[in-house]
Amino acid sequence: MEINRNENKYIRARERVEELKKFYGHVTSYVLVIGGLAALNYWTDGWRYMWFLWAALGWGIGLIAHAIGTFGLNPFFGKDWEKRKIQEYMEKQEDNEKWR
Repeated sequence: MEINRNENKYIRARERVEELKKFYGHVTSYVLVIGGLAALNYWTDGWRYMWFLWAALGWGIGLIAHAIGTFGLNPFFGKDWEKRKIQEYMEKQEDNEKWR
């Protein structure tokens, strides 16, 4: 039983690390690509019209959504809500198994 619990902790920790790696990869891509677009914008048009900001805004919205999901910043469906729902469903399953 204890081994199974440790295994579950390890699996959850590994999944969390994978989530973080994906998010940090997303941030790195954002910085590099938007930086490249800003440089391209400057070299081709100067700062007369900063069109790269449209790409930064659009992708930035996606990045914020990714951060909300990764760090549980959603006030409506955050990690606490998720934990409560999981616990609720686990208890329902236990009750159903008792009556079989």
